[in-house]
Amino acid sequence: MEIKEKHLRARLLDEICFNADGFICAIAQDHITKTILMVAWMSREALDLTLETGNVVYYSRSRKALWRKGETSGQTQQLIDIRIDCDKDAILLEILQEGVACHTGRRSCFSWAPRSDGVWEPVEPVEVNPNELYGGNQ
Repeated sequence: MEIKEKHLRARLLDEICFNADGFICAIAQDHITKTILMVAWMSREALDLTLETGNVVYYSRSRKALWRKGETSGQTQQLIDIRIDCDKDAILLEILQEGVACHTGRRSCFSWAPRSDGVWEPVEPVEVNPNELYGGNQ
């Protein structure tokens, strides 16, 4: 999904309730399986670039910079559809995920569940060695 016309993107972005820091919560969902893959933050610029190009761009709060999903790992996200919640303060990105979404090498960032001993344990396998994705820099 792409919206090439700048004035149309601006119109959409003007209606979003970005938080006090200028971000909106973005939930990435696999378009085909409907699995929730990850949650990240988007600035107005990140969302504008995503809408313009169809390639998902987030904002890394730790790096204080735009984060083009897959720029390091090759595990890209293509925007298929986008939805906003009723308060206009969270968005759902329906995406086609190339490879895994999580930096741990798992398909989803939501791959841990509590066990009776009070420990969070992985419930999904590592599909790709993170060192292969990031060269040991994850």
